[in-house]
Amino acid sequence: MAPPPILSLALPSETGRVLSIQSHTVQGYVGNKSAVFPLQLLGYDVDPINSVQFSNHTGYPTFKGQVLNGEQLWELIQGLESNDLLYYTHLLTGYIGSVSFLSTVLEVVNKLRSVNPKLRYVCDPVMGDEGKLYVPPELVSVYREKVVPVASMLTPNQFEAELLTNSRIVSESDGRKACNTLHAAGPSMVVITSINIDGNLLLIGSHQKEQGLSPEQFKIVIPKIPAYFTGTGDLTTALLLGWSNKYPDNLDKAAELAVSSLQALLQRTVNGYKVAGHDPKSTSLEIRLIQSQDDIRQPQIKFRAERYA
Repeated sequence: MAPPPILSLALPSETGRVLSIQSHTVQGYVGNKSAVFPLQLLGYDVDPINSVQFSNHTGYPTFKGQVLNGEQLWELIQGLESNDLLYYTHLLTGYIGSVSFLSTVLEVVNKLRSVNPKLRYVCDPVMGDEGKLYVPPELVSVYREKVVPVASMLTPNQFEAELLTNSRIVSESDGRKACNTLHAAGPSMVVITSINIDGNLLLIGSHQKEQGLSPEQFKIVIPKIPAYFTGTGDLTTALLLGWSNKYPDNLDKAAELAVSSLQALLQRTVNGYKVAGHDPKSTSLEIRLIQSQDDIRQPQIKFRAERYA
């Protein structure tokens, strides 16, 4: 008797099939815990590989858990391959803590593209924020020289975009130039997810639809919420993947939907802490992901993209 088919392969989702390699926490929403559920709500089949499994995120006084190494990651890929389960439309990666693991991720990209040459690799190059590195310095050159050229979409923050382009970003023009530099290195879509300029918080997006053509570029002004949240970068990149695949020629609309979802969720999170009698400004906040699923599935667009001429 023939084995039963894998329905996610035999009857694939209209949206896509995502392999997401990110961290995992038992409690709270960061990494895969922040990315998988939203993508599923948007109609994607998502297979997570947990690069770490921790009790909670590292902002707590203590955490316990395990770290996956590159060899163990490759074992999982081999297991999938041996059962003909390696067909994916998207690869999503977030925080990666070592050069060896990142090098294996590059091998995974090649392997997945040998199965599906059209695979889109969405990379959040998590390296740091506000001038501070979170990762070993040697990862920066690996991202710049090896990861950027094979990525389809990059979602750095301001500091990470500066690291990847060896430039300073102190104006909107600088942000747009950084996007152009990254396009020239590989990815057709670049979204700098947060840029602080003159006290204003912006997202700058850029889509180069064909090599040699000038990219379509836009900005979205984002309100500053006086609080610090965990997992928002992971969620933002997942939403950008989800919506950009639904609107492949309209990155600005995808960004409007992603930003509107995120802002509704953050406001709900702040309100929840206030109801619980906690000052949202005093500590990092765990996002209210499950309670915001309607805002993820059907966001009301309240933040509009403004195209650059």
